[in-house]
Amino acid sequence: MTPRIRRVLALAAAALAASAPAAARAQAAVPALRFEKYTLPNGLEVVLHEDHSVPLVAVDTWYHVGSGDEKPGRTGFAHLFEHIMFMGSEHVPVGAFDRWLEAAGGNNNGSTTEDRTNYYEWMPSNALPLALWLDADRMGRLLPTMDQAKVDLQRDVVKNERRQRVDNVPYGRADETIRAALYPAGHPYSWPVIGSMADLSAATLGDVKNFFRTYYAPNNATLVVAGDFAPDSVRAWVRQYFGGIPRGPALPARPDPARVTLARDTMLVLEDNVQLPRFYYTWPTVRVFTPDDAPLEILAAVLAGDKNSRLYKRLVYEQQTAQEVFAGQDGGRLAGAFALVVTAKPGQTPAALAAAADEEIARLAREGPTARELDRAKNSIRTGFLDRLASVNTKADVLNTYNYFAGTPGYAQRDAARYDAVTAADVQRVARQYLAAHKVVLTVVPAGQRALALGGASATPVPGAAAAAGGGTK
Repeated sequence: MTPRIRRVLALAAAALAASAPAAARAQAAVPALRFEKYTLPNGLEVVLHEDHSVPLVAVDTWYHVGSGDEKPGRTGFAHLFEHIMFMGSEHVPVGAFDRWLEAAGGNNNGSTTEDRTNYYEWMPSNALPLALWLDADRMGRLLPTMDQAKVDLQRDVVKNERRQRVDNVPYGRADETIRAALYPAGHPYSWPVIGSMADLSAATLGDVKNFFRTYYAPNNATLVVAGDFAPDSVRAWVRQYFGGIPRGPALPARPDPARVTLARDTMLVLEDNVQLPRFYYTWPTVRVFTPDDAPLEILAAVLAGDKNSRLYKRLVYEQQTAQEVFAGQDGGRLAGAFALVVTAKPGQTPAALAAAADEEIARLAREGPTARELDRAKNSIRTGFLDRLASVNTKADVLNTYNYFAGTPGYAQRDAARYDAVTAADVQRVARQYLAAHKVVLTVVPAGQRALALGGASATPVPGAAAAAGGGTK
């Protein structure tokens, strides 16, 4: 087939898709995720999802604790535990968790956010009992083996990770700078997930043990098993390995902060070891799965979701004044934020790029998206959505995500439906409501070029990256 014919066919297919009724396109079905959910007497939630398409299985354990459960002056604990949980437990020597699982053909990892910490393994089906036993041993028998040496070792690993990802990389301090300006002091999202060097240094063995006793108990966790397994066998293994772990203490009352609003724009400038200036707009928005969450995601896609989005097309492709653009709605359990990030090409100023971005935002708020933009954004989101349902690994995490944030593991089709229901008027409304409100404006500029910052001389300087790396490390 010649390239020209292939292109004609592709255009024809696109035209057919564009001419199909919206209702028919919405029927590009999102499969229902069948599951069984039950709770052990010690409070551990268990979700089972059978998928016999391949002989693989995934185990995904969510502890309902993240950096948002930490206290000012004691930040970074949840992420520190992401590391400590791989340091062995009463029946698993240091290093054996990885070694034994990998010998069985499996693998594992973990991650931490403001709202939760997850640990996951994926493996051939016959290794499932091993993975469940390993997870149960660290849930029930990690504390007796935790000592000062393990805490110190992983504390140093986390500090090094902070140097690599935050203090000594270009633009690395933007996130924590914006958080501190966006949220009021003491808000659970006002500090970074990785914590501060000072707080990590101050953590005592007693602090760390108390944090584990409080949050890493079966009554604060959900275990998802997805893939090729026999349900009766899994129920028996879960009961055998996890059933004897004692319930933890009553969980501390969790904060429920009011929605954040800003009285005025906050203009900040951070001198960093960068070559290209970059500016960040960040508006406070809404929590995940609340009614305006989906329209805001579609708004972000229309602005900067792909190469045909308004800002990418104008600034990166046509004018070639921006190196890259990004927009996104990030809804969490307690709050949400909408971010727009634009990096200038050499010789371009943030002021000129910001003026163009302001014009496009104002035009979107005035006119709303076109039908084609709305369809493209929905299709792109739907593609990513279906992609996550394509493997047992990601399905296990999707089930845990819905269980925690939406209250049921079986939320997939309702999640898809909320995007299908978004109209052009919804996108126009949220653009007017949220992006016309006050925001945090951070400009990261090359050292000595503070004059490039949006807001000029009135922008508030943030201590530089080099100073932070040297001053915070102990």
